[in-house]
Amino acid sequence: MEKIMLNFNNMGVAQSEIAGIGDKIADAVKAMGDKRSKMAWRDLPYNQDAVVCDILEYAEEMLPKIKSLVVLGIGGSALGPIALQQALRSQFYNLHNQFRDDFPQLFVLDNIDPATMLDLLAVIDPETTLFSVVSKSGATSETMAQFMIVKGLLERELGAEKARRHIVCTTDAENGNLIKIARTEGYKTFYIPSGVGGRFSQLCPVGLLPAAFTGVDIKALLAGAADMDKMCQNADYMANPACAFAILHYLAMKQGKNITVMMPYTDKLKFMADWFAQLWGESLGKEGMGQTPVKALGTTDQHSQVQLYVDGPDDKIVVFLGVEDLDVYLQIPEDFTDMPSIGFLGGNTLDELLQASQKATEYALTKAGRANMTITLPVIDEHTMGQLFYMLEVATAFAGELMGINAFDQPGVEEGKNAVYRHFGRPGY
Repeated sequence: MEKIMLNFNNMGVAQSEIAGIGDKIADAVKAMGDKRSKMAWRDLPYNQDAVVCDILEYAEEMLPKIKSLVVLGIGGSALGPIALQQALRSQFYNLHNQFRDDFPQLFVLDNIDPATMLDLLAVIDPETTLFSVVSKSGATSETMAQFMIVKGLLERELGAEKARRHIVCTTDAENGNLIKIARTEGYKTFYIPSGVGGRFSQLCPVGLLPAAFTGVDIKALLAGAADMDKMCQNADYMANPACAFAILHYLAMKQGKNITVMMPYTDKLKFMADWFAQLWGESLGKEGMGQTPVKALGTTDQHSQVQLYVDGPDDKIVVFLGVEDLDVYLQIPEDFTDMPSIGFLGGNTLDELLQASQKATEYALTKAGRANMTITLPVIDEHTMGQLFYMLEVATAFAGELMGINAFDQPGVEEGKNAVYRHFGRPGY
């Protein structure tokens, strides 16, 4: 089994500091075990055989009929699918059939900017588009507003009966507006398991459905998560990547390092930083505590942010995301040999330059005494991405136990939603 690795040698944390919170770590380990039955997202690698079969059968039925899949969702309903698509498919997947074979273009409408929505509706054909509506509660204002616009458009263009076959819903099995609408209208429906919140939902139909439609091996994705679950049960918590990640971040927070920067060194993992930002920020930013997640990208942000990280306030951890084998090689010509300042690049490859740049940034931070750690994927594929999603989810839950907070609610977000309801006169608000 190829597995991702966590290297925390550059965190500058003494063993005595870890030992000093030994009782707190033991309590968190126990709580994670005691509460596992309440963390339904931890069962997703094991209990979805029937769901996976249903998704694959539905995709097989629909793929010959559509050229575009549009996901309507926000937060975890959008960020996970975007991150996985960017990691596993061509960066220009949507532009040409040769990249897609028999799969549709994928668009994720993760905001309600009307210009963006109108621009998308102008370039897709309703006759060959499937709209995937994702909302567990069916009360998310942004997603439901998009859905209402799309429903109206499809019914005008195709008629009510035909429109039904162009909408699929992913929602709660029993409660909320969307399941009621789906049953009334006869939409194909997939379910978000009870106890699985949006930011922990990538490994259920929220993420599996769009992945399957673009040719991602969702069985391998879940298998990777299951393998990481086994690693996360290691009693030696510093050999347990999720526990080690959480413990070291907790200790850093106690030292005033209240910012964590996730910095992938490949465009393929760029949107993992976006997904992680919601997971970490929304889960742990409570009761005056938490750590602000910042997104960066190597090498792009070596030229825009790293000066601050190396020589600015010592209030950050930098988490590198690296890849041992990008499996893509582009050689730099041996040219300009009379110009040593650039000629030295000749004969090397861009992937070598990318990896050297990551090591150089790590070196600069470490030399300056700035905390950093590295998550390394041997390759980027479904199995390692399943590991990465699951590891960061467990790390977030474990950090919540160390901090003594509930990592699974979002009262600040709910207050904002309620204010929108009041503004538009929703009954009861």
